[in-house]
Amino acid sequence: MTKDFRILGIDPGTATTGYGIIDLPSQNTYRYVGSGIIQTSKLLSSAARLKIIREDIVSLIELYSPDAMAIESIFFFKNAKTLVPVAQARGVVLEAAESAGIGIAEYTPMQVKMSVSGYGKAEKKEIQFVVARLLNHAQIIKPDDACDAVAIAICHARNMLGFEAARPKQAQA
Repeated sequence: MTKDFRILGIDPGTATTGYGIIDLPSQNTYRYVGSGIIQTSKLLSSAARLKIIREDIVSLIELYSPDAMAIESIFFFKNAKTLVPVAQARGVVLEAAESAGIGIAEYTPMQVKMSVSGYGKAEKKEIQFVVARLLNHAQIIKPDDACDAVAIAICHARNMLGFEAARPKQAQA
């Protein structure tokens, strides 16, 4: 029996970074492994918050041994105030994955929505419902950042498996 391919999905942020882990045991199934969030206090310095995020990502990598990481890219941002902190959080996550020798793929929010639901402008609730259905969950995954991270992992899985709707031009593996 061959080892399942494991994907760690990341929805980066300074206050809350979501993570989700799925396995690909076969060509048309996904197995939910786990999900959650890394939270940091706004009372901490930026450097202290980034250190927590990096340490927690390293711990997740050690605990789950993913074969690949999929992370949300910064394509368009509504709030310029959060752009730099999110970019910094992405940076420490990317560095942790690279240091661990894990392949990294990046997807825009629209690419994730298109891959998971077939519609690039799908609402958050629709994505949550589809993620739950794909994983045979009775309830949607909470909190939202964790569900978003699982959706990012599913997007990468679908891209790897060659789903037509999941062929983002900017993805790198």
